[in-house]
Amino acid sequence: MTPKRSSRVVAVSIPPDSAETFERIAEEEGRNKSELFREMLRVYRIYRETGHFESLQRYGAARARPLGVRDEQDVERLLGEAREA
Repeated sequence: MTPKRSSRVVAVSIPPDSAETFERIAEEEGRNKSELFREMLRVYRIYRETGHFESLQRYGAARARPLGVRDEQDVERLLGEAREA
C-alpha cells in the first residue's frame, strides 16, 4: 500500500509577465514557488474574510443609525430596555 501524498500538484495558466513577476518575487524572498503560492493563498483568504467582516460592520452601522446607536452605552441602553419589555 502506497502512502498518501501530503501535497497535490495544481497547474494554472497565467500570462508570461505574471509568471516572471511570480518567479522574481519567489527568488527575492528566498522561497520556492510552492511556498510563495501557499502564502499568497493564506493572505487572500484573510483578505476575503476581512471583506466579509467589514460588510457586516457596514450593515450593522446602517441598522444602528436609525436607532440612535452611536457607542457601547447606547447598545447597553437598548439591551436594558429590551430586557424590561
